[in-house]
Amino acid sequence: MAKFLVKASYSSEAWATQIANPQNRIEIVGKQMEAMGCKLLDGYLAFGEDDLIIIVEAPDNETAAAMLIKVASSGAINNISTTVLIDPQDGVDAIKKAGDFNYTPPSK
Repeated sequence: MAKFLVKASYSSEAWATQIANPQNRIEIVGKQMEAMGCKLLDGYLAFGEDDLIIIVEAPDNETAAAMLIKVASSGAINNISTTVLIDPQDGVDAIKKAGDFNYTPPSK
């Protein structure tokens, strides 16, 4: 399964709703993600450039994208940034494969 780092900001309306009805949205959304075969591995509220940082495991890129598209379409979050995470051994394997790739850079 693929892992993704997702960063986002809450809309002002979402913040107002949460102030009126405080609840652990990370926990709630994590349970909703399970219906798509995804798992919320970790999640945090953050104060700065992003309001929300989560790490999600999904069966594939398409499923992760579909889930995030649905969440974004709600208007509750914006400025979504997604980064595919590669485990260390897969990273080493990729580096090894890079050594076998014959790349010719463009001429100057």
